Amino acid sequence: MDELYDILAKENIFANEPMSKHTTFKTGGVADFLVIPQSKEEMIALLKLNVPKTIIGNGSNLLVKDGGIRGLVIKTTGLNHYQIQEEMMIAQSGVYLSKLAQEAKEHSLTGLEFACGIPGTLGGAVMMNASAYGGETANVVVETEYADFEGNVHRVTDHQFGYRRSRFTGSDAIILESKLQLAKGNYDEIDAKMQEFMKSRNAKQPIEKPSAGSTFKRPEGYFAGKLIEDAGLKGFKIGGAKVSEKHAGFIINDGGATSTDILALIQYVQDKVKNEFGVDLEPEIKIIGES
Repeated sequence: MDELYDILAKENIFANEPMSKHTTFKTGGVADFLVIPQSKEEMIALLKLNVPKTIIGNGSNLLVKDGGIRGLVIKTTGLNHYQIQEEMMIAQSGVYLSKLAQEAKEHSLTGLEFACGIPGTLGGAVMMNASAYGGETANVVVETEYADFEGNVHRVTDHQFGYRRSRFTGSDAIILESKLQLAKGNYDEIDAKMQEFMKSRNAKQPIEKPSAGSTFKRPEGYFAGKLIEDAGLKGFKIGGAKVSEKHAGFIINDGGATSTDILALIQYVQDKVKNEFGVDLEPEIKIIGES
């Protein structure tokens, strides 16, 4: 792909790149090419290339199969510029959500406290309406600029947010930038709330092991973690993949797991919960790549 070198600096182009370096599960096969554009202009130029393209953020809600990804993987974390204008935050899609939460706090702006421990990017948060501790992306995002796979740029204010979804979910839209409407708050109160959330997160979630966060969506009327625990699956392993003993809603890489191990464990948990309780568990994580 010689065209890549006309668009990007060579240090932002990686050939035959292990996706285990770019997912929080620390698994996944090789991508033919992985690139990290540093501006919206570079991103749009990449989108215009006539090659198969896959867009990722921080890989924190992602499982890449062991066969890897053909074509071009575009990682958005180089789009990391943001600015604050009074109570409005304007940020590119590759900025880490936790970074924005910290910046909001430093400016005594409230509305992003819930995001302080979320490891993903703003683009991923808008795509799936990331939420925690009673707060959600839908409460703060008021406008988004995005591109299609032909490189055409659009803006929307109607995001059609729902539980773990938005108008962008399952589409070919590539989020470039969003505007977040926050509100003036008290620094000490914002800081205290964020400390409380982080303490709870550290106590209840297996953050010491590689994972992709909550593995399954919340079934209506139930909690996925409780169903899995009630099915006797806490600590259950397939290969290096394990149902967390700290929180059964998390599948973790307990050491040396492959994506195949994780997929097999996901399927086993789904089958067991379906047989025991008649409830279908739908993965919250995105699964991509070749087997």
